Amino acid sequence: MTGAFRSLVRSRSGLLGLALSAVVVAATLVSLVWTPYDPGAVDPRASWAPVSGAHWFGADRLGRDLFSLVLAGARTTLLVSLAATVVAAVTGTLLAAAAAVTPGWVRAAVGYGIDVLIAFPTLLLAMVLVAVHGASTLTAVLAIGLGEGFFVARVMRAEMTRVLAADYVLAARAGGAGTWRILYAHVLPNALPTLTVLLSLVMAIAVLAEAALSYLGYGVPSSTPTWGRMLHDLQTQLTIRPQVLVWPGLAIVATVLGFNLLGDGLRDAGDPKARRT
Repeated sequence: MTGAFRSLVRSRSGLLGLALSAVVVAATLVSLVWTPYDPGAVDPRASWAPVSGAHWFGADRLGRDLFSLVLAGARTTLLVSLAATVVAAVTGTLLAAAAAVTPGWVRAAVGYGIDVLIAFPTLLLAMVLVAVHGASTLTAVLAIGLGEGFFVARVMRAEMTRVLAADYVLAARAGGAGTWRILYAHVLPNALPTLTVLLSLVMAIAVLAEAALSYLGYGVPSSTPTWGRMLHDLQTQLTIRPQVLVWPGLAIVATVLGFNLLGDGLRDAGDPKARRT
């Protein structure tokens, strides 16, 4: 067990974030092979069934089992968020590398472009993509991934610029190493810890963004269960049966909190001063 991992599990926030994230990931994996009921199955006899041994979270107006819907929603929300995070990582790293190692005027143009694009809201980008291509899972992934990719690019540009100014990079350059060799062998490995922490936070933002898009009808198709879609479908019952909105709401809160705390723990674990403290 490395010192960084020991520091992560000894940290209260890191341990709690790791536990919450593990529960959500486990629920997602379980949902791939098992749910108590078919999430789309309608049973009029179970309409608004209370919490019981047959329905652990109760049932909605159509008699659909809420626990099965939450499990299936975890599968969709986490997979979409993970795919969006991968898109953000690739987009952000490539833009940051272009802004850090290219010639002066290109570096400036890319930097200004990142600053402009980061101000473009993810939800607005999703609406534009939906207007052009229609609502789909791919649209949601691209909208969230590109929107967060510009944020990743801004942070990673600063980190890569810092690494490029380090003495060992200057020594490698003096030894005849080319720009791309330096980027591959020195800059990316040393910027990876920052990227890891950043992506854990991006994952949390992606979960919120996916829930918001599904709630507004700009996310995955309406036939696919997600936590945001559950909130949309159940909102008409908010005043008379508010308890049915607790479960998808708690799932979103626990997931976002877990990834945020995990990011804080990873940040502290990667900081030698924080580990000593």
